[in-house]
Amino acid sequence: MAAPALITPEGPEPSHKWLIAIAVMVGTILEVLDTSIVNVALPHMQGSFSASVDEITWVATSYLVANGVMIPMTGWIASRFGRKRYFLVSVMCFVAASALCGAARSLDQMVLFRLMQGVAGAAMIPCSQAILMETFPPEEQAMAMATWGVGLMVAPIMGPTLGGWITDNWSWRWNFYINIPTGLAAFLMVSAFVQDPAYMRRQRRPGSRVDYLGIAYLALGLGLLQIVLDRGQRADWFASAWVVYATLISGGCLVALIVRELRFPDPILDLRMFKLRDFSLSVFLILVMVLAVYANLLLNPVFLQEFMGYSASKAGLAMAPRALGSLCSMFLIGQLARRRYDTRPLIAIGFSLMAFGMWMMSKWDLSVSMWAVCWPTVPFGMGSGLIFPTLSAKSLSCVDRERMGYASSLFNMMRNTGSALGISVVINLLTRHEQIHQANLVQHFSIFEGWKLSQQAPRVPGAMSFNFMGEMIGGQKPGLAMVYRAVQAQAAMLSFNDIYRMLSVMIILLVPITFLLGRAQAAARAAH
Repeated sequence: MAAPALITPEGPEPSHKWLIAIAVMVGTILEVLDTSIVNVALPHMQGSFSASVDEITWVATSYLVANGVMIPMTGWIASRFGRKRYFLVSVMCFVAASALCGAARSLDQMVLFRLMQGVAGAAMIPCSQAILMETFPPEEQAMAMATWGVGLMVAPIMGPTLGGWITDNWSWRWNFYINIPTGLAAFLMVSAFVQDPAYMRRQRRPGSRVDYLGIAYLALGLGLLQIVLDRGQRADWFASAWVVYATLISGGCLVALIVRELRFPDPILDLRMFKLRDFSLSVFLILVMVLAVYANLLLNPVFLQEFMGYSASKAGLAMAPRALGSLCSMFLIGQLARRRYDTRPLIAIGFSLMAFGMWMMSKWDLSVSMWAVCWPTVPFGMGSGLIFPTLSAKSLSCVDRERMGYASSLFNMMRNTGSALGISVVINLLTRHEQIHQANLVQHFSIFEGWKLSQQAPRVPGAMSFNFMGEMIGGQKPGLAMVYRAVQAQAAMLSFNDIYRMLSVMIILLVPITFLLGRAQAAARAAH
């Protein structure tokens, strides 16, 4: 087997590499922040547009669908038209769509403009990732990914808090208007500092054959999958005919896409990269990690606001230590990688820390203190901060530079799919486990003869002790509504505990897999 070729920059190392890093990181933060900042403003939009709860959620769904469909295509588009040109066009279209969203006067307009936003924003993460990997020398790539990852990991945590503050103090429209100056700054910096490498200029083939059928399969397959994952719960999943049909069409299109792309000479998706062991393992590990991260991002705010009575700002404050943990671990990764230490063991340590933090969250109850809520998020954040930049660098460093854009789009397609799966699976599990626990708890109550509760009733592990014999407020006996609310709250709490434990076990099982990754190296092999 021939020795792999070293990945070395074409020409001298740019002296302004950190300006390039800042420029593309601004674009990344802009896109990631927009996926979460708008969610807290949905109730206010609902009032402005006189929309139902189900109708207003299309504001979020439309963005996710467009984004999910476009991300896998970014490598192919960049190779045909140039990465810098594509990035700049995407930023300007994103800014324009943001301005239109802020000025929208009807729900139909808002959904259309959010679709435009999703299409435009798809390029920012894959392109910025590929730009950084080409800008920095091999020994600094993990450090570059750690710096870039700060924006990618911290922005979803900042989004709900920032969006709530803007909505409360200004208007929901400013959640979109603030994208305009930030996007213009990113546009100017990318224009000034980023250049396409020479191989990309040689690679462009504007007149080459376009895989229109592959694009159709991709749009239908991933688009319908995103809709099913985002809205299936509201339709009671496969009890609804449209969910069944959409799932079958999506599955069929994705199978046809795989067959098509493996045969087409200039494919939209370069699936042959999965022949590389390190790339495949990195993608699998990042998919599961992102599933757990986004599941946690959904569970914690719901638990704190719905069952602990926290305000949006207080819930955001309780989650802030997680961002601090991520920042600290990413700084550590950057320094160790710069000194050429083997960072593979840190991936295993990262998954162990995530599992530990999630396990401690499974011990929460309805009287948990603020301190007990905050501290488990620190090891969880530290773990994700150790994993993400290391796997990002490893997945792209094992690929030829000429295919790095394709690799980045594949990597981010799986990351995006993991986030959608995490949210969908957790919502489904939460509902099912709550129903099971509620049925079990009801068996331990005997509402009979003046609402007397037997003192001999067996206790459910982790459940609250309800004594309704004059121990309630003012010694008054509760009514049926009070009993029902208490049972509902405790059933929900136990279902949260279950899911935290399941996620913890799932994460810890990944630790042995991390040792299958090859030693970090400044090398690449062709995927073909």
